[in-house]
Amino acid sequence: MRITRRNFLQAALAAPIGASFAQYEALAAPARGTVKITSVKAARFRGAGLVKIETDAGTTGYGPFFGTGPQARAAIAALERRGAGLTGGDPLDIEVHFHNMFYSQPQRDRPIRIFSGIDIALWDLAGKILDQPVSKLLGGNFRDKLDLYSHCYSGNPRPRADILSKEAWRIEAEKLKSDRRGFKAFKVDIHHALGVPSGRYAPTIGPKDARRVHEVYTLAREALGEDIDIIVHCHNELDEPSAVRVAEAVEHIEPLFLEDPLAPDFSEAWMALRRSTRVPLMTGENIELAEMAAPFLRNQAVDYLQPDLVHSGGITGTKRIADLAALYRIPVCLHSPGDLALTMASQQWSAAVFNCPLMECGRWVDESPLAASNAPEIENGRMKVSTLPGIGLVLDHDYLKANLADGEPWWG
Repeated sequence: MRITRRNFLQAALAAPIGASFAQYEALAAPARGTVKITSVKAARFRGAGLVKIETDAGTTGYGPFFGTGPQARAAIAALERRGAGLTGGDPLDIEVHFHNMFYSQPQRDRPIRIFSGIDIALWDLAGKILDQPVSKLLGGNFRDKLDLYSHCYSGNPRPRADILSKEAWRIEAEKLKSDRRGFKAFKVDIHHALGVPSGRYAPTIGPKDARRVHEVYTLAREALGEDIDIIVHCHNELDEPSAVRVAEAVEHIEPLFLEDPLAPDFSEAWMALRRSTRVPLMTGENIELAEMAAPFLRNQAVDYLQPDLVHSGGITGTKRIADLAALYRIPVCLHSPGDLALTMASQQWSAAVFNCPLMECGRWVDESPLAASNAPEIENGRMKVSTLPGIGLVLDHDYLKANLADGEPWWG
């Protein structure tokens, strides 16, 4: 079928359903109707938010959410009030629950970063019920180890005063290249070069700022060398002429991609930037569902998409985005900056998606105290894919109980 503007959304929203989840439907069929959801809970811990789905079989599924504990519990309560069918429902009816959360009443508030966590918890639960890792439920593994990229100057929320110091870059590069995990690609944040806090809207930059950006990324390339890939990491800060300036300023270092230079929604500004530069463009960590990804793909506005399982509709919604991107031969690299539960879910998803060449990874996620066992295994810049059922998350419940966020109740 020739993909045209007219039939594009039909292909986006309908075609991937059968193709994406046929394996899951076949595996789930014999177990349908044997387990019921008894409760859906959420709690915020220091450094993590988790949804917990309990069943009458004693099997439990977990998924990450973003937001406060009260926000998550309020969203879950609202789902129950409008009869979304979670409590008392079959946990294996993932497509039904996905539709009821995201589409049955679209005129209502849709807290996507909480509903996505519920979807991930349902997949975790399905894997445990069916005794399969989620990657197998999604159709099988294209890869058993994932190529990763991580973060330079991670953990520094304020602009760095030494960002123009060759010696500081030498020390940072030595630290990165000697890391036992062996990452081969790093994000270098533009906010350090611009002298603004991360994510702060800084719409227009002039020639002086552009020269500073050029100098910072030149130092980064000199320090890291030619064998390390550099990602120019923006946070949707810039207007179109400034994004063009930045692309010009960094083109000489041949970045792996320029990430999120413009506002997250598609606009003609993306096309103007696309026409002005040869630097590969990436966006997507704030994309919600396939509808928001569609115009980027239809217009070939970017070279990569970077959805986030929690921002983009969970495992179900993000798999639809990937299948849609595959029609355009666009690679998808998951945003996963360091949350343990998100990393484990992203690992399973990435293993099963053909057009997923890379995955983001927090520098120290393999040392997360939330893991009782089965922490991510990272060596030579690659992560081994877990073969445990579900998303492979094995939580230290004693640690969780001792590290509830202020005012949070223990979910028991």
